[in-house]
Amino acid sequence: MSKPKSVVTEYRSYYLPINFPVLLLSGDYWKISDVKSGRLHFHNCLEIGICHSDSGYIEIFGNPLYFKEGDITIIPKNIPHTTYSSAGCESHWSYIYIEPKDLFKNMLPANWPDYDLSDFTTKSFQPIIHKADHPELNALLLQIISELEEKKPFYQISTKGLLLSFFVSVFRLENEETSELNLGVKNLEKKTKASDSKHEIPDLEMENSLVIAPALNYIEENYNQQFTIENLADLCHWSPTHFRRVFHEIMGTSPLDFINNTRINKACNLLRSTEDSVLDISEAVGFHSVSSFNRCFTKVMLISPREYRKQMLKSDKRAENTSILEYAGWMYPE
Repeated sequence: MSKPKSVVTEYRSYYLPINFPVLLLSGDYWKISDVKSGRLHFHNCLEIGICHSDSGYIEIFGNPLYFKEGDITIIPKNIPHTTYSSAGCESHWSYIYIEPKDLFKNMLPANWPDYDLSDFTTKSFQPIIHKADHPELNALLLQIISELEEKKPFYQISTKGLLLSFFVSVFRLENEETSELNLGVKNLEKKTKASDSKHEIPDLEMENSLVIAPALNYIEENYNQQFTIENLADLCHWSPTHFRRVFHEIMGTSPLDFINNTRINKACNLLRSTEDSVLDISEAVGFHSVSSFNRCFTKVMLISPREYRKQMLKSDKRAENTSILEYAGWMYPE
């Protein structure tokens, strides 16, 4: 029997400012083809999308789920997926990327449940909210998009409040209903637990489900701490050697390089949004010394931290009246 073809999975990282970790991608050209992509992708933050026209499918864990005009999609970070329109259609979308923990800091009560839409941990997570079932959430999300597009005075305060209302509404919804996706995840967990060996190569379904998600979530939450590759391998119930191999197959880079890249991305955020010293930032993102931080930063960004900060200050001044859609990166539909 021939070995299954490797699944190509793309990691799409979005820059979200610390003081207002919200990014809107919208516009008339945000239309998705009816040609299914040959690769999955996942993000470093929570994605909320709304379909403005036509219909199609969003595929998660190998399951194609149907959407149509007015429906809302919610995709947690580190969950591989792909979206494509129905035959002969180009569905029009708007997307919001947020980091709930940072956005709602000090807004939620201390006894709020250990629940975060940006992590795939809810009991009955559903990736699609149909307009026909919940028109009020459709209207609320359109209002949020309008606030972000028009940027009237105090729009950030208004947006934060509206997003919190949306967040709470989805929380209530998920505690009332059970989704097909949750059943798929439970079946996947059973298959994983049934395996007696840490050395088995995951099959295609396991790869599609991004079995390294526990490690990715841990890195995202603990990038500023010291931990070993062995710690990450244990989270995935594999040997370190097997973990390194599978991680590289899925991510296209080694676990150590991915950790350092994550730290550098966080450092870029701090360099751009704070006046903290390079030394303080290097320690805040988990580097042992400022010299190692400088070397790693220059290797990844091809520029020193200090020069990066200078260039970003100039760029931010030029971009004050520029739409975020003109920024480079994963800002255009395929």
